[in-house]
Amino acid sequence: TLSGKVVGDVAGNPQEGGIHFRLRDVKGTVAVPVVYKGSVPDLFRTGRDISLDGRLRNGVFVGVKNTLVTKCPSKYSPKKK
Repeated sequence: TLSGKVVGDVAGNPQEGGIHFRLRDVKGTVAVPVVYKGSVPDLFRTGRDISLDGRLRNGVFVGVKNTLVTKCPSKYSPKKK
């Protein structure tokens, strides 16, 4: 499973050829290119935290169909000042 924040542009079609985007790790140090085919949650967009299953192939994380899940921000986190 790969988890992180969607960064940059999201391109492509999830059913035909897949969508292409970059996912930054939780530490914010590395961004991995991702290709994913399958259903995409309504809340999926740049800046959203997600996780998905898959494998790294030739430097690109290839997601398993229908495993992409968006993470909701915690409603209990303190407000930023």
